[in-house]
Amino acid sequence: MISRISYLAFVVALVTAGCGKDSPAAPTPPAAPRFSATLLPANEVPPITNAEASGNGTATITLNTTKDAAGNVTAATADFSVSLTGFPANTTITGAHIHPGVTGQNGSVVVSLGLVSGEIVLANGTATFSKPGITVDPALAQTIISNPAGYYFNVHSTTNGGGFARGQLVRTN
Repeated sequence: MISRISYLAFVVALVTAGCGKDSPAAPTPPAAPRFSATLLPANEVPPITNAEASGNGTATITLNTTKDAAGNVTAATADFSVSLTGFPANTTITGAHIHPGVTGQNGSVVVSLGLVSGEIVLANGTATFSKPGITVDPALAQTIISNPAGYYFNVHSTTNGGGFARGQLVRTN
């Protein structure tokens, strides 16, 4: 005959074993905000009309953020991927940046990819390059997340020092 204590120990062990692995999984953190920009010479202010007017490109920017318990951005970096095509052979890139400004408005640089003039040359008029881990001020990162259309990305060249291809940021996730 099974004693009451043995029976009670058996029931407790059975219940404990059955509860351990059926807990709901931890929630998946949200994906890092991602933005794209369609880069066109006609989007520059003023529009590009010289030999570099024939090209186009895209930029993808991922903002990797750390947030506090209240949801405020406390640290941020950006990963950039840029593709350019259709430009004159040997176009030399002198810079690439995010600027504040709506369509038709220029603004000063707020995030630079830190390119060195001549680091990227479009030997046949085409190039793809990436720059990961660019530091972004946390307050600026939050502003870009909240209002991406208020910012643009552009690429500068030796021929067009103010920029030769520009696109407004659009959030894609």
